[in-house]
Amino acid sequence: MNTLLSRKTKGDMLFDAANYILLTLIMLTVLYPLYFILIASISDPNLVYSGEVWLFPRGFTWDGYDRIFNDSSIWRGYANSILYAVVGTLIGVSLTVLAAYPLSRKDLVGRGTIMWFLLATMFFSGGLIPTYLLIKDLNMLNTIWALALPGAGGVFNIIIVRTFFQSSLPDEMWEAASIDGCSNWRYFLSIVLPLSKAIIAVMVLYHIVGFWNGFFDALIYLNDEKKYPLQLVLRNILVQNQVNANMMVDVESYAAKMRVTELIKYGVIIVSSLPLLILYPFLQKYFVKGVMIGSIKG
Repeated sequence: MNTLLSRKTKGDMLFDAANYILLTLIMLTVLYPLYFILIASISDPNLVYSGEVWLFPRGFTWDGYDRIFNDSSIWRGYANSILYAVVGTLIGVSLTVLAAYPLSRKDLVGRGTIMWFLLATMFFSGGLIPTYLLIKDLNMLNTIWALALPGAGGVFNIIIVRTFFQSSLPDEMWEAASIDGCSNWRYFLSIVLPLSKAIIAVMVLYHIVGFWNGFFDALIYLNDEKKYPLQLVLRNILVQNQVNANMMVDVESYAAKMRVTELIKYGVIIVSSLPLLILYPFLQKYFVKGVMIGSIKG
């Protein structure tokens, strides 16, 4: 270690120092907004308004979180979001992998034509109104399927997974397995899937983040508030100031309601972000590996 350090020139050391400074500034730029929301959610809203809260919380209070955790619409939105994310991810990842693997095989007749048809859907779509009419005709309005099915098996994800299979699974592996009498399904289930944990973890993370943060499809296709995901509940609070009346029963003045609403806004953002912040560390090693391997060649 000391030998390596001694070999570094002053230019190398300055370059490393500049990199560390730049990366630290980027890290702070990314983390500070979330940190500010965290300290603002437990600070006096008046002090937040006046700009006195920027590094440490002031006027410490748990009032916002108390109201959030005692509100049934937040918990119902949480449960709905978890359900939509789990079901949508299972369907999306399954379809993506099942479509990508055959397209990665050189012995698939017409795979080039199939890819062209798939690529065309990335540039041309029917639009919002035809899609809505289709969902309506399929009787999927106000159901989980309106959120889980239309975006399942995205072409971009299929291309990433197909590239992973092409770059990571040599043809000789299939030839050896087929000589031993292994069927396509047995090869796929026993060899391909176990060797593809990295890219599957990437797809799981992509889909979960997409479903967890998505609110537009729910806004369009759902009209029952009991089926709203957490992000749609959050949107109504942030954009329209539609806080559940049960959270304001003990607040009388308009000014006090505005202060409590601000606490609830910041608190709900933190609460809604926690699942992804908890999940990411467990998938990080697979995420980095899968993205790098899947981007080697097209």
